[in-house]
Amino acid sequence: MLLAAFCFSCMNVCVRVAGDLPTVQKSFFRNLVSLLAALVLLAREGKGFRPAERKNWPLLLGRAFFGTVGLLANFYTVDHLLLSDASMLNKMSPFFAVIASRFLLKEKLSPVQAASLTGAFAGALLIIKPTLGNMDLGPSLVGLLGGLTAGVAFTLVRMLSKRGERGPYIVFVFSVFSCLSALPFAASWAPMTADQLLTLLGAGLFAAGGQFSITAAYCCAPAREISVFDYAQVIFAALLGFFLFGDVPDVYSVLGYLLICGMAVLNFWHSNYRPH
Repeated sequence: MLLAAFCFSCMNVCVRVAGDLPTVQKSFFRNLVSLLAALVLLAREGKGFRPAERKNWPLLLGRAFFGTVGLLANFYTVDHLLLSDASMLNKMSPFFAVIASRFLLKEKLSPVQAASLTGAFAGALLIIKPTLGNMDLGPSLVGLLGGLTAGVAFTLVRMLSKRGERGPYIVFVFSVFSCLSALPFAASWAPMTADQLLTLLGAGLFAAGGQFSITAAYCCAPAREISVFDYAQVIFAALLGFFLFGDVPDVYSVLGYLLICGMAVLNFWHSNYRPH
């Protein structure tokens, strides 16, 4: 999980370093690498590229849509906010997943989860700072939207896994959908240097490394025992942002980080160590 958090932080760094390119253009090349990785995994499975069952396609397309919106929102936020702020707003996705699970999976919301959700949204407000004088309000709200759509996408992945759908196939459909949805905007893409192309492909490689690391982690331990370590991405993002871009979050953002991470730890404790 720590390696995955580092890889995703490096992915965001690559997105920032790629420079002033359209967000859709950046997402295309990032997802192109994920598409190739999914094809390799499907080929290694030896089960062929049989299509999913008809009943799963609405969930697959929903996961692809919400995942694509979440990715675009994250990339846009990375380009316009401090790296740590963008990462923290994206890490609201587990809390949104709890809300989505309440409606889609009919899972009950415990009092501790309700309290952690309230605290997490308070932390998000400290990062967003919703005042008319805040020039970063727009990108911050886009970042929160990214966390929301990613949370819905994660919930749909859980629903698909309960129906027996293969992980690589879910990634394959998402990657194809994301790449195809970017093509209508190709006319507005900016010319790229060789360095920019390599940087975006590097973003895709780091994203694939993060996905492989998360998969390995969840194969070795239950999600409730390791998911909290994913928040190390905020620490990596803050360090990389400081040393590479000179990013220094203000005191309100730091308080927001602490509050959101604290709520994640509270959920972690509630899932693993609460008295029975």
